Amino acid sequence: MFTMASSLTCTGVIWTLLSLLCAAASCVGFFMPYWLLGTQMDKPVSFGTFRRCSYPVRDEEKQATVMLEQCGRYASFNGIPSLEWRICTVVTGVGCGLLLLVALTALMGCCISDLISRTIGRVAGGIQFVGGLLIGSGCALYPLGWDSEEVQQTCNNSSDQFQLGSCQIGWAYYCTGAGAAAAMLLCTWLSCFAGKKQKQYPY
Repeated sequence: MFTMASSLTCTGVIWTLLSLLCAAASCVGFFMPYWLLGTQMDKPVSFGTFRRCSYPVRDEEKQATVMLEQCGRYASFNGIPSLEWRICTVVTGVGCGLLLLVALTALMGCCISDLISRTIGRVAGGIQFVGGLLIGSGCALYPLGWDSEEVQQTCNNSSDQFQLGSCQIGWAYYCTGAGAAAAMLLCTWLSCFAGKKQKQYPY
């Protein structure tokens, strides 16, 4: 009977699955432009850190400004409405990258023997903690950008730092934060018991 080689304990397999879920939740939430929801010119508008849905454009035929209802990223990094959102984009992106790296390494550990020892498991947990901390920092920075002109136009000119005005927080913000929190609290703890003890070979 064929058995797949693995360097993970039973706890390690649970850690791998949870790591994949956390990384997926944070990465999907980070990419989707539904962190902040509002309206402009009676059209729904939503923002991410580096993307937005629905934006005003000049219609030359009608000689008026109309809302183009489609999603896209900002044309350049400097096009992101505020400095805080630019920092948030970089910090959260790095954090998501770290979570994804550990999750894929853990997945390989299910198939390759001697890949993840107890020590490597703990190091991976430390990387997950740092990744979760970076994403959490990005989520904390995000409300500092609510005083930008673009956001105020969408939130009935009543938003400010940490004040939503007429806007509301979208599901992608919660998804990103939840993935980071689970990575920091659960994955970091489970990683301590993820790897098998290495065999001692006599020489």
